[in-house]
Amino acid sequence: MEGRRTNVTIADALREASATLRASGVREARRDAGVLLAHATARDRAFLIAHADEELTTEQLASFRASVERRGAGEPLQYITGRQEFYGLEFEVNPVVLIPRPETELLVETALEILGETTSPLVCDVGTGSGCVAVSILHARTDARAFALDISHAALRVAAANAARHSVIERTTLLVSDCFDALRTDEHRETRFDLVASNPPYVAEDELASLQREVSEHEPRAALTPGGDGLSVIRRLINDAPRFLKPRGHLVFEIGFGQSERVAALIDARTWTLLDVRRDLQGIPRTVVLRLAR
Repeated sequence: MEGRRTNVTIADALREASATLRASGVREARRDAGVLLAHATARDRAFLIAHADEELTTEQLASFRASVERRGAGEPLQYITGRQEFYGLEFEVNPVVLIPRPETELLVETALEILGETTSPLVCDVGTGSGCVAVSILHARTDARAFALDISHAALRVAAANAARHSVIERTTLLVSDCFDALRTDEHRETRFDLVASNPPYVAEDELASLQREVSEHEPRAALTPGGDGLSVIRRLINDAPRFLKPRGHLVFEIGFGQSERVAALIDARTWTLLDVRRDLQGIPRTVVLRLAR
């Protein structure tokens, strides 16, 4: 560590930050303090443990305390560090994109399973956000290509950075699009996908107030809820995806707690075969798997 030293050691800083975060209601105060100090010092957790008596520099201490203040005010840890792990990869995140969540890894696992026997698959990720779904699929399947769609220009810049970070940018087409709208142009009207994947906004508007403050106050509202009953984008996916899929193509999307029966009622058996509604690690129906009936 370079720079002018303070009389505050790594151990001192962690104790101080843990107490501050705990008093602010942060549930995993000690863990978050460690992550923030590792970020401020550009060191890993193992280094901090092994060098607990080492003093911080003035710059490191100032950066760390500023980060602790932000976390104590409810800002998500991932937005402070700018990073989140997903499907074994590290993704850049900021407040213009939803923070990738472990339950969405089920969407990627399901897509990869479906694509297992398909050669050189073409995938469409609707509402790509950070790009975590599309990038993870492309990283696992080096013969695949993907279209990553999002209504937010800013989100697509983050997705592009993540695609470049994991060396899949050359196989990724990024389009500003409200659901499938960008695919209705002359340039893309003949494009057909093997699979459409989506983690759409699905929180009902009247449920926003019940979300954790880290979510409701900091994550992009448009990525959380479409308003109303929360199902409007899911309705569009179910109704519009057939036009953009190959025969017997698949639509795979995430749903929220308590939505499985209402979503099942939206599915027209003349168009779709409902293959599965897969449960996440908490046993919640989370990932809907549809296949075109013909």
